Amino acid sequence: MRTRESYEKRFIDNYPDLGTGPVPTEPCISSEYFRLEQERVFARTWLKVGRVEDIPAPGDYFVQDIAVCQASVIVVRGKDQAIRALHNVCRHRGNRLVWGHETRGKARAFQCRFHGWTYALNGRLLGVPDEQMFYELNKEECGLPQVAIDIWEGFIFINLDPEPGETLLQYLGEMADHLGGFPYADFPTCFSYQAELKANWKVMLDAFSEAYHALTIHGETIGTGNFSKENPMSHPVDVRLYPRHRSAVIYGNPAHVPGPTARVAGQYGRTSMERGLDMNTLPAHINPDRRPNFNFDLNAIFPNFMLHVRPGEYFTHQFWPLDRNRTLWEGRNYLPAAKNAGQRFSQEYSHLMRRNAWLEDTTAMEATFAGLAGGTLKHFLLSDPEILIRHSYKVLEDHVGFQREHRAGTCP
Repeated sequence: MRTRESYEKRFIDNYPDLGTGPVPTEPCISSEYFRLEQERVFARTWLKVGRVEDIPAPGDYFVQDIAVCQASVIVVRGKDQAIRALHNVCRHRGNRLVWGHETRGKARAFQCRFHGWTYALNGRLLGVPDEQMFYELNKEECGLPQVAIDIWEGFIFINLDPEPGETLLQYLGEMADHLGGFPYADFPTCFSYQAELKANWKVMLDAFSEAYHALTIHGETIGTGNFSKENPMSHPVDVRLYPRHRSAVIYGNPAHVPGPTARVAGQYGRTSMERGLDMNTLPAHINPDRRPNFNFDLNAIFPNFMLHVRPGEYFTHQFWPLDRNRTLWEGRNYLPAAKNAGQRFSQEYSHLMRRNAWLEDTTAMEATFAGLAGGTLKHFLLSDPEILIRHSYKVLEDHVGFQREHRAGTCP
């Protein structure tokens, strides 16, 4: 096990170009910055929208609204088993094809409820009521607009750019290698939570990008699971920063003693509260030396998706901007299929403990944004273990160019 001194190392030494100065708060509160994020980030990058298990059979579909870009996308599995993404907008007069309580389900075709135009699962226009009264209508040219789509390790990504500048695999870069090979399909049981919070999406991303808060916010729920005498502030075990994405090994106390309920749950299956067990179930490149102080591998895929893996489960966060000051957060915990009542009990305990921790996290986010919104605080003061947050704002600024253009006096 590492000594206490090793937990006090400074990760900035490996990434000196990030600097150590204060980080501006303006990206979290500026309306102009939010507009540029819409134009230069969310409208041009690959965005995770679901998993292949969400639409297992032909005709299965779901709708993903991308409010920040005023877009709505139907993701559907066709009769040919191909998964496609279609703009959720009728070619007649722009009505949403799928809305309200029908945003997830099964269909043989999509029909506009306004005037009855009907489209096949592949987007082809099938029928137009009173078709003979239209002028030079060519149904072959009036299908639903396609959205760029690709799949990696069962995760479905879309890109709203009609002509993406790079493939999904190119976009993921080193992260595809790092996270590839984890048996995501072996965890079909999904517990999902979501909340709309009055906060900028980056405030929420920041909160899930560090463990500095573990001792204070999670002291009661997780206890000594994330800190110890050797690592009292839950410093990361390791950090890896890529051109767009970032990753860290979150500390787990191998000497943590679970409480009575956790011990009972652990008798029937692996739970989220155990530390240092079953490391051999991980792919060779995740926790490669099988360190017992491994809790989970935290990964942030730019711009708004987090994917965390650990023995026996994986879990995700996604942050969908609704406005500068509103965000839809989605948290999902993926576990194996329970084979008996004991395993189900173990899973119920596991996901509820994770849910409770997420409640503790999200409870603080609106207060954080309220403190920032007045503009009194001009900069964040970040510690070295918060380096993922520092890297996040650097990558975002590289895409948005707000500070660069303001310095040059050219910001629109």
